[in-house]
Amino acid sequence: MDKHKIMNPNNWLPKNRDPYLIAGPCSVESENQMMTTAKQISEQNIASVLRGGVWKPRTKPGSFEGIGVPALKWLKDAGNEFQLPVITEVANAFQVEKCLEAGMDMLWIGARTTVNPFYVQEIADALKGVDIPVFVKNPIHPEVGLWVGALERLERAGISKLAAIHRGFFAYKSQPFRNEPKWEISFELKRLAPEIPIICDPSHIAGKRELVQEICQSALDLSLDGFMIETHCNPEKALSDANQQVNPNQLKSIIDNLEYRNAFVEDRQLFAQLEDLRGQIDILDEKLLTILKDRISIVEDIGHVKELNQVQIFQMRRWFKILENRQGSAEKLGLNKEVVHELFQLIHKYSIDVQIKSQQELKQKVK
Repeated sequence: MDKHKIMNPNNWLPKNRDPYLIAGPCSVESENQMMTTAKQISEQNIASVLRGGVWKPRTKPGSFEGIGVPALKWLKDAGNEFQLPVITEVANAFQVEKCLEAGMDMLWIGARTTVNPFYVQEIADALKGVDIPVFVKNPIHPEVGLWVGALERLERAGISKLAAIHRGFFAYKSQPFRNEPKWEISFELKRLAPEIPIICDPSHIAGKRELVQEICQSALDLSLDGFMIETHCNPEKALSDANQQVNPNQLKSIIDNLEYRNAFVEDRQLFAQLEDLRGQIDILDEKLLTILKDRISIVEDIGHVKELNQVQIFQMRRWFKILENRQGSAEKLGLNKEVVHELFQLIHKYSIDVQIKSQQELKQKVK
């Protein structure tokens, strides 16, 4: 996808040293809960926007799915009381209509909605003629095309203030985080749509309040533009996602304890040292690519041998042996076994593709 496709204006979020912060409860549960939370957040004087979920798409029926339309007034009243713009999630045209009627200042599209272009288009159509800021969360699975596509649909509907929210991706193994950060996906989004600001949702990545600080620091170090942090006046009693919400005092502590590091190196001696080390990495990367090319040449030969002898391409026992041996070697070398596992899964997938192609080419030569 070409990066020129999204013609959104330059990053519209306010530029200052402090992070752009959206804070508020996962769900708007009651008028009192919303007003109390907003008051405590306002007293900390760190939030730019007040959030609250009105409709909550839950995985299983029977769990708390939000108050619905009445909660919009509670959210808006709390924002008015403490002079904070308000934002909530929408998943269809009806919800967009009700939000606009209630005077919502901003909207966001959730991960379960981003994954479906039909839903996104319905929302985009409902927003035509209304230039309201819209934030788009990444889809549940790491498909950057869907993320960019959602932003494009909204831009074509006339939305000029677009932003993305990096909230992590579904993980079969949820430790230590609820969702895998996969920061490289946000890097790719930035490459394809460089003018779109990206904020981080550390609450959904972490899944546990004690890990929110760590995720925030990582996002800040990676130059993301801000945070959306679930904040509740009494997190332990929250009706949804209680484990990942923080109270306003904890929110203030998280923001105050962030370490700001230089994005650019100005010290000449330090810059020279980094350039020397980067040069060493460049040399090693070239060697890795050369080794990979040599490996692929052997894989092509294997494909020819299997085709001539009518042997199946995928050899399960051999694959399991490769994984076992490589992970054993990784452990001896002090490398992360999961990273090595993922690396060789990718190499093996590529090797299978190469063998299929080499067999097809051999058949063509025989003909």
